[in-house]
Amino acid sequence: MEKYRQWEDDQAYRALVDDLLAEPAVQKLANYTQHHHSNRLEHSIRVSYTSYLIGVKMGLNVRALARGGLLHDLFYYDWRTTKFDSGTHAYVHPRIALHNAEHLTELSPMERDIIVKHMWGATLAFPRYRESYIVSLVDDYAAMAEFMHPWRIKIFGQHFAS
Repeated sequence: MEKYRQWEDDQAYRALVDDLLAEPAVQKLANYTQHHHSNRLEHSIRVSYTSYLIGVKMGLNVRALARGGLLHDLFYYDWRTTKFDSGTHAYVHPRIALHNAEHLTELSPMERDIIVKHMWGATLAFPRYRESYIVSLVDDYAAMAEFMHPWRIKIFGQHFAS
């Protein structure tokens, strides 16, 4: 997954997210496993940067894509073991992430929609913006890629797994 490290050299992207990446609340995501073979910070950066790149190509709101994508999973529990009375993880965690993000920075309406609706498909909350659909789809793709990464190495070798 080394190709996703190029975000570090993308100054336009970094200008949009460096303030968030400097926050301890965001860095803390590195302490949580996300899809078995990645941590939540790596996953969030992957979703953020990929969404940003799509937004650049499509002429969309790249600020909202980058920032909303980075904050979409801003929660601090193991989703495999923590259960809620008020709904499933797919329903609850976007609302927790939104609450945490609102305490971290001022959010635009589009960034709020991106965060709270990124589980579209697993929930019935339809996104309002094209950018929200993009983050939702990129999140699904990233989750599958992260989960399958070790299998791709095992089957195809390191060269085809990045």
